[in-house]
Amino acid sequence: MTNPVLVEALRGGMVESAHRGAIAVVDADGALVLEIGDIDRPIFPRSAIKGLQAIPLIESGAAERFGLTDAEIALACASHNGELAHAALAASMLAKAGRDARSLECGAHWPMRAHRLAEKAAPWGRLRDSLEPLFATGAPSALHNNCSGKHAGFICTACSLEHDPAGYVGANHPTMRAVTAAMEDMTGVALANQATCGTDGCSIPTYALPLRALALGFARFGTGHGLGSLRAKAVARIRRAVAAAPFSVAGTDRFDTVLMQALGARAFVKVGAEGVYCASFPELGMGIALKCDDGTTRAAEVMMAALVRRFLPLDHAEEATLGPLLTQPMTNWNGLRTGEVRPAGALA
Repeated sequence: MTNPVLVEALRGGMVESAHRGAIAVVDADGALVLEIGDIDRPIFPRSAIKGLQAIPLIESGAAERFGLTDAEIALACASHNGELAHAALAASMLAKAGRDARSLECGAHWPMRAHRLAEKAAPWGRLRDSLEPLFATGAPSALHNNCSGKHAGFICTACSLEHDPAGYVGANHPTMRAVTAAMEDMTGVALANQATCGTDGCSIPTYALPLRALALGFARFGTGHGLGSLRAKAVARIRRAVAAAPFSVAGTDRFDTVLMQALGARAFVKVGAEGVYCASFPELGMGIALKCDDGTTRAAEVMMAALVRRFLPLDHAEEATLGPLLTQPMTNWNGLRTGEVRPAGALA
């Protein structure tokens, strides 16, 4: 089955690129609300499922035991920019569990979108001060990894359950088994029986699931419907934390942060690598999962923005925020507008 074109990029008044994809929108009973493209082909959800992977952090009692703040719980769901505030939150989570950055097994990389952060940090003195810790060592630490919050959450979970966190990225570590079990319960897919399992960018296992099952997981995440009382309370706690501290989930100028700052508890949205997005619209009882076939994040963002416009009633301020996310301007290095990326086909 060939998925339809859902996003197009225009330059000079003509379509320069077209992006195909698939979308599943379901309710918490699993009934389809919207189906576009092949929603039964398994895909790797990557970081889009971090909200689900944070469930054991709450259920284990780790968040309460270590006094994690809303911002720290939200960071456990994050693919963050690696800004100073993000790195500091990850360090704080680890310190509360009696650990430090040496316990992280996600690897190190330079802060994401560093050039965009540089533009926002003028004058130069502020940028220099913000990057001084990196210049001092000559390299970033694992705290700057966009997954450091998730991994700090795994370590807190292991410590709370009195397990040695070493090797927590392995599929058979008690913490990772708890994460996998939560994923199975939320999506209804027996992941241990999945033939397709890979290794994610941050070294944990990643299982391929159909968009239909992922959407069901996020419908349950947004409503608690079909979950035991402990799990329902856990997902509600995670949603409250993210609504209170959306900057933790992504950061400056990022789609997820901008949208959730505008919508608050009305929407939980989370990007994943290779053009994946998942979301919950709690007030509507809906879960959403989508995949842009060619893995383009900008196209996946436009797809998600189009679904927000389609399903959520928006006031004037919310419409104003959504506009640039829905039709994203393309500019060159001189700041001239050269085109736009916009919804197409069934999303137009």
